[in-house]
Amino acid sequence: MKKEKPRVAIQGIRASFHEEAALKYFGENIQTIECNSFKQTFDALENNQADYVVMAIENSIAGSILPNYSLLLNYNFPVIGEIYLPIQLHLMALPGVTFEQIKYVTSHPIAIRQCIDFFDEFPHLKIVESVDTAACAKRIADEKLTDTVAIANTLAAKLYGLDIIERRIESNKKNFTRFLILTAHENVVKAPANKASLCFQVSNQVGALAKVLNIFANQGVNMSKIQSMPVLGKRNEYNFYVDVEWEETKQYDSAVKQILKYTHNFNILGEYKRHEEEPTPEQIVKTSPSKPERKYISIKKLAKNTK
Repeated sequence: MKKEKPRVAIQGIRASFHEEAALKYFGENIQTIECNSFKQTFDALENNQADYVVMAIENSIAGSILPNYSLLLNYNFPVIGEIYLPIQLHLMALPGVTFEQIKYVTSHPIAIRQCIDFFDEFPHLKIVESVDTAACAKRIADEKLTDTVAIANTLAAKLYGLDIIERRIESNKKNFTRFLILTAHENVVKAPANKASLCFQVSNQVGALAKVLNIFANQGVNMSKIQSMPVLGKRNEYNFYVDVEWEETKQYDSAVKQILKYTHNFNILGEYKRHEEEPTPEQIVKTSPSKPERKYISIKKLAKNTK
């Protein structure tokens, strides 16, 4: 029975970056299933409490989220798509709160690390780590905190009624997170694909992995990602997670047939359409007149003069 709204499991709560990615991929007409962990999102899919999972797999600054690769293999749900989300981090507070009142900044540890330049400007601010960016914004709204601000996205500010007092405080404006879209096997709809996520092992011999990589190259298949993970309990054995892209399906099919000879425990984690890149902020800037370097909140100078 087809449901009116797809149920999408995310790690975190509403207005988190995971929900923002889900909305970008599926559109506004979804039902968000909030989960405390990535494992719980897979359990929700396994127990038919969700139709899809949206899961972050890598960030352009923080790198790969290694435990999530194990979830892909252990649960064996097919990957049916991907989405890249630009990560824009804002400082938000209760309406009426001024910067002079702020003593604490709370957010997810990864979000905090992405704003290191901002904290260098204001070393008096005390950092409080939490499990979710949106949950920090919700806590400020629920508890009416006037001495605390959150680092989160625009969606969180709107949903929880907070004012953004400083925009784009992330140190690197070229920050993106890649999310995978997964579903149960019975929900998979066969569609044209030009990207696949694979997992396999090779023998521990000289040149074993090189043979596999050369096959991809010889068939004109682009390997866009490779990640190794130790096989639990086995010395010197690794799972290789590989993303490949192609222009013609026959290139991919031929490559897979050949590498089966040199691999074992070969798994196709998913075949899907790769995310088509939208113009990045730096590309847009290149077409616009250059602007002076952005400065943070202007009260910094006032604070220095009062010392």
